Amino acid sequence: MRLIITMYPDDEDGGWIVECPAIPGCISEGETKAEALENIQEAITLCLDVRKARGMPLTVETYEIEVAA
Repeated sequence: MRLIITMYPDDEDGGWIVECPAIPGCISEGETKAEALENIQEAITLCLDVRKARGMPLTVETYEIEVAA
């Protein structure tokens, strides 16, 4: 399964925050980008396991739109 993630600097503690918009509440962090990417992969696996066990849809719909900036 391929999923889009977002990653941004953690202004309070340093490091990086990473989340998966297609899985509500699936968020992780890491001191480096590489660590954050490893951590979100684990978080995604765990979130999908929980959603499956509870009979919830694995992901929610996400869309990409274009906005004039």
